[in-house]
Amino acid sequence: MNQTSVSLISVNDWVSQILGEAKHKSPAAQASAYAPSNIALSKYWGKRELSFNLPITGSLSISLAEHGTKTGLSVIDAPMHQVILNGKEVSANQSFSIKVSQWLDRVLPNVLKLRVDTHNTVPTAAGLASSASGFAALTLATNSLMGWQLPERQLSALARLGSGSASRSLWHGFVKWQAGEQANGSDSVAFPLEHQWPELRIGLLTVSSQKKAVSSREGMARTITTSALYNQWPQQAESDLATIETAIIAGDFETMAKTAEHNAMSMHATMAGAWPPLVYWQPDSLTQMQKVWQLREQGLPLYLTMDAGPNLKLLFEAKHQSDVEAAFPEVQVITPFG
Repeated sequence: MNQTSVSLISVNDWVSQILGEAKHKSPAAQASAYAPSNIALSKYWGKRELSFNLPITGSLSISLAEHGTKTGLSVIDAPMHQVILNGKEVSANQSFSIKVSQWLDRVLPNVLKLRVDTHNTVPTAAGLASSASGFAALTLATNSLMGWQLPERQLSALARLGSGSASRSLWHGFVKWQAGEQANGSDSVAFPLEHQWPELRIGLLTVSSQKKAVSSREGMARTITTSALYNQWPQQAESDLATIETAIIAGDFETMAKTAEHNAMSMHATMAGAWPPLVYWQPDSLTQMQKVWQLREQGLPLYLTMDAGPNLKLLFEAKHQSDVEAAFPEVQVITPFG
């Protein structure tokens, strides 16, 4: 099928093509899956197409090991899906429940309704990629429940429909999400990189666990339409991605971490240039950032990155972990390849 014809297809029809007869399989009684959250070292910020959730640029991330989402599914006899988040039922009219139910209705037979029991080990909607791990875990659990046995490429594409970054959360380690060119996003999928980096450490500095006032989806749209600074972003994002991937393969920590920090700061600059200005930072975010920069000036090879939220993620190597923990007693240290 060529690009012209697939551009006319609906998301639901495209999903039906992916699943084929598997969409109508009889489900198991229950299933569960875990997916890690991920932090983009090279960000994507902006969509080229909304219904298929397609990015303007590619991105590259590192997964956060035990920090993520576990989702259990069970078949229920009810008129609608039931969504449980961290032990509390989410009403059907709340955005989280609506997004989960919409995703399920696209991939399941019409009559099938599920209880979705989701537990996040990272704050929800606070810039720590809880939606990424959430929809990745939901995709993996549904694949198991329905016996789809889909290739990882197709699972990545399905997860992307719920949350763009979920396409990267199916795996541990480094993951690259290619932007793709096809109108239906069939080539906009993620895949893991083979390279391992046992000495790499990620430090989580949680400034706030509160839900952010402006969602990433809304923030991207505002930035693209109102920020003149965004014109330079796609070219830089693609260049940064290539630099970071090359540095990972070479084991070049300084180049990887420095480029990741510059990439994050540039993304936030495009947001600040939007109107109304879009600033996810809180006062303590900047305080912690300045502390990182001061420590680096003093000789500690410590870098940071930030997604669309107030929380910092520190990048450093194992040999400096004690110094980082001494400077930031509240930091949560993650060993991605531990």
